[in-house]
Amino acid sequence: MQFLHSKFKEKFTETLKAVLPILVIVLFLCFTIAPIPPSILICFLIGAVLLVVGMLLFNVGVELSMTPIGERVGSIMTKSKNLLIVVVVSFVMGFAITISEPDLQVLAQQIPSIPNLTLILAVAIGVGIFLVFSILRMLLGIPLSYLLVLFYGIIFVLAIFFVPRDFLAIAFDSGGVTTGPMTVPFIMSFGIGIAAIRSDRHAEDDSFGLVAMGSIGPILSVLILGMIFKPGSTEQVSEAIPIIDNTVDLWMLFAHEFPTYIKEIALSVLPIIVFYGIVQIIARDVNRRTLIKIAIGMVYTYVGLVLFLTGVNVGFMPAGNYLGQTIADLPYFWIIVPIGMIIGYFIVLAEPAVFVLTRQVEEMTSGAISAKAMGRSLSIGVAVSVGLAMIRVLTGISILWFLIPGYAIALLLTFFVSKLFTAIAFDSGGVASGPMTATFLLPFAMGACEALGGNIITDAFGIVAMVAMTPLITIQAMGLVYKIKDSRLRKEALYQKISAPSDMYGDMEIIEL
Repeated sequence: MQFLHSKFKEKFTETLKAVLPILVIVLFLCFTIAPIPPSILICFLIGAVLLVVGMLLFNVGVELSMTPIGERVGSIMTKSKNLLIVVVVSFVMGFAITISEPDLQVLAQQIPSIPNLTLILAVAIGVGIFLVFSILRMLLGIPLSYLLVLFYGIIFVLAIFFVPRDFLAIAFDSGGVTTGPMTVPFIMSFGIGIAAIRSDRHAEDDSFGLVAMGSIGPILSVLILGMIFKPGSTEQVSEAIPIIDNTVDLWMLFAHEFPTYIKEIALSVLPIIVFYGIVQIIARDVNRRTLIKIAIGMVYTYVGLVLFLTGVNVGFMPAGNYLGQTIADLPYFWIIVPIGMIIGYFIVLAEPAVFVLTRQVEEMTSGAISAKAMGRSLSIGVAVSVGLAMIRVLTGISILWFLIPGYAIALLLTFFVSKLFTAIAFDSGGVASGPMTATFLLPFAMGACEALGGNIITDAFGIVAMVAMTPLITIQAMGLVYKIKDSRLRKEALYQKISAPSDMYGDMEIIEL
């Protein structure tokens, strides 16, 4: 009980630090240059309360359940030393978790030309296949940078020469939304569990990178679909903003959405519970007390995600859309670029999976890469990406003009930084583009695009892809700085070691003389 109390206290402080800046920024905009209807503001505030409570429960629950489950499944599967079991289990796990990822459901509903089930199945198959590639890469010790260059090369060849322009932003967005709050904690801890079995010095470096590879599969899948299907009309993509007249309507708005997310998250959690139950029946390596702790953690995770997703979808989505419209209608509409950058800087810290990533990075590197430094690098990257996305909204520039040079820089850096930083950076891209991006930043861009008369599919979509791209550069840039500093310290230590005997010898000569 004391353990839970201390965990709740710690996570509550972290959650408030992450969410309060967003609240302050939005409220400041609402009462100054971007007034919004009181009903939308009340929905936003209620959504913020649900977000705080949901993030608190989710973060505690992940630490109690998802992390130990993923690590145990990974280590047990690797100990079996049966390659067929590794391949089949990895594919089924990636497919099952992805098919019920809430963010993917949201994206599928925004694309009129492809049936929802077709898109979801294609993305899930892509994640399953690339999760298998990730596991085999870890077991065989293949450098991540080689595979990233290969697969992103294939992606950009398809994007430039074979896929319609109207489909590009959607394809790259799909890579970000699939690595959501359910997928990331399990897959990351799964990788750590597999790496723990290896005893070589590169095992720690290879424990990251599963999210990075898992983000490639959906992009390829949707690009291939884009060669088959043609995007439909893009005029009615933006959702209607609810205007609430009384408190009963306000209650009914949230009451109507709660059952939806209760069902969605149940479908997301169920495959993990069933899968771990089967593994536990076979392995029987966990005592009763640990199982109870994991069960309590799963309840916290489930309730936390239901509250979080209800809060951001019902409260944040309309507020983001309306703010985007209002700011874009201003005479000085260009101000949406710096405003977007400020929002982007702080909003990434409210992503549930970011807490998981930064903590695991800090633990795996024994504090060499702190959670604070990771958070700051992610914030800078997302701020830049949102600023570039707002420039796209204002100008209609093709997303390839940003993605091609961005990924070229990111892939080039992989040859100059350590394998650990490369894996962490490409994992960070998938983690940063979570539900907060999909439910606030994307509606924000859509609202602005609608007000400016742009094409929502080509100009507003793509913001998730931009958010997923820039952390690849900023995290690796941080790794390059660390490498330069480490090299300098090593040279200084070597110089002191070499010069010390020389000084001693010199002193001896003086004494003899």
